[in-house]
Amino acid sequence: MRCASPSSDGKRPQFGTRFLTDPRQVFQHNAWDNVEWTEEQEASAKKKVLENCQPLPSEKQEEYENRANEYWNDFYTIHENRFFKDRHWLFTEFPELCPQCSPNNVTHQKVSSTGRCVQDEERAKQGAAVSPINVNFPGATASYRILEVGCGVGNTVFPILKTNNDPELFVYCCDFSSTAVDLVKTNPEYNLGRCFAFVHDLSDVEANYPIPDGTLDVIVLIFVLSALHPIKMQASISRLARLLKPGGVMLLRDYGRYDMAQLRFKKGRCLSDNFYVRGDGTRVYFFTQEELHSMFTEAGLEKVQNLVDRRLQVNRGKQLTMYRVWIQCKYHKPLVPSPETRDGDAEHDCS
Repeated sequence: MRCASPSSDGKRPQFGTRFLTDPRQVFQHNAWDNVEWTEEQEASAKKKVLENCQPLPSEKQEEYENRANEYWNDFYTIHENRFFKDRHWLFTEFPELCPQCSPNNVTHQKVSSTGRCVQDEERAKQGAAVSPINVNFPGATASYRILEVGCGVGNTVFPILKTNNDPELFVYCCDFSSTAVDLVKTNPEYNLGRCFAFVHDLSDVEANYPIPDGTLDVIVLIFVLSALHPIKMQASISRLARLLKPGGVMLLRDYGRYDMAQLRFKKGRCLSDNFYVRGDGTRVYFFTQEELHSMFTEAGLEKVQNLVDRRLQVNRGKQLTMYRVWIQCKYHKPLVPSPETRDGDAEHDCS
């Protein structure tokens, strides 16, 4: 194991600059950044995955699919808002969630009198020109709209609302679990004037969203796409892409191939290649960069960022090392759609 130094080859500097140059110092800190695996480590990880690749019987797989809502409701009933911490790292990794708060945007982009970068306002104008807005939907008068899919109990939504004080901001959030959405709505910080939470099954592409197509600036997916059955992922991303304004961006952070969580699964938990069921009945998939790139581009989006975040987390008390692998993506909707995308969109009404 070794840690790479910062470079100009597209590796992200945001998540920290703590690099392990002396393996003897591994327990000096809780985490190390940009960890690169040795060939031996990668070979060992592949071997471990192959040892647990026998899928469960089809009837068990159908049970987990059909009862997915029940398992997630049980999860949030048990844990309520105690399981996840607020994701304050979001604004470092995804400055699009609070453009006026980003030092990078202040430095490199022109900022208007509203505090938002001029590029964002121009994009909003273009989006409004392309997509006439039905004034009867929540947040219709806002000029900057964010949707988080798979919001859980609000560990992303509420930090956005606290940090981004743009009066033109409106945040939507949805989750498969009605229990999770109820917990969001009962949070003292939930404000219908700035936020709208609703129950939605991302994998049901025929289900209506309370937002017209072509009206969102940002869509956020944080460890949510991996919970879907792999055969439903492409259609789900394509449906979400229709909600974006021209120039709008989809942000994703999710589990990468050979993450510690994948390697810890025991036999009898595999559903299909790189897709597993946890002990509580919830499911998880582990992606490669190529798989995600293919999905986003198939949905008509263009790459802004697609990187692997390899981190070494350390439990200094127990002298344990834990190798995490996450993938982070940003893909935007072209200002001028391709002829193929235009033809496809013409077949759909706003829903």
